[in-house]
Amino acid sequence: MASGWASDDAVSEQIESSINDAIAQAKQQLNLSANQQSAEFCEECGEPIPEGRRKALLGVRFCINCQERFDKEQEKVLSLYNRRGSKDSQLR
Repeated sequence: MASGWASDDAVSEQIESSINDAIAQAKQQLNLSANQQSAEFCEECGEPIPEGRRKALLGVRFCINCQERFDKEQEKVLSLYNRRGSKDSQLR
């Protein structure tokens, strides 16, 4: 099958690259949070962070509500780029 400029395993390489990027980002976040002390108050809204949450998640900086909002924003940012999109799917 003709694929233009792409090599035969280009799709596999793109998928593997996406997975490696996600793993690296998760490891970085874990390393950063494990080395920090948890905040007593949310950095976003100033509400107190429950002690159970601070003990369960080392280095926590946000309350549950603010963390959920932040996660949803990050999900939107990370999902904007589709590495698997082919020329055909973009033309439809």
